[in-house]
Amino acid sequence: MPRYVAFLRGVSPMNAKMPELKSCFENAGFGAVKTLLSSGNVAFDARAGSEAALARRIEAAMAKNLDRTFRTIVRSSIALRELIEADPYAAFRLPANAKRVVTFLRAPLASPPALPAEVRGARILKIGAEEIFTAYVPQAGNPVFMNLIEKTFGTELTTRTWETVKKCAAA
Repeated sequence: MPRYVAFLRGVSPMNAKMPELKSCFENAGFGAVKTLLSSGNVAFDARAGSEAALARRIEAAMAKNLDRTFRTIVRSSIALRELIEADPYAAFRLPANAKRVVTFLRAPLASPPALPAEVRGARILKIGAEEIFTAYVPQAGNPVFMNLIEKTFGTELTTRTWETVKKCAAA
């Protein structure tokens, strides 16, 4: 069976217990379920289907089993590994302390903005079919990165660090 990763927007250890989340996926019929990093990443096996259909199924299962939902975006493990192998950050010179982040979109953008887009050290470097590749230098108490992403692309998305994406692809 194909392997997938669900990225749930807004999950933290404070608002979702990982054993309950795992059980929710298992009750929905998914196999080999594994929660990753306690932050809304769930690897699972499922019969081949569209990523959007799997996301809807997961959201329905959360509503039924957890009495709440988190916006869900699904990618196949194969697609994640291909993304990592392509290394979209390799073409850019970034500061050593820059955080590389991938924003996953629920659907392709109708009209992508012109690049580069930058606000106080947060740079949107590249826009893929359903991913946005950004880098920023962390600054204490400064949410400029997420403000840039949400102002530019809305909230039908979720973001993970490059290192988290690598761990999810390997799960």
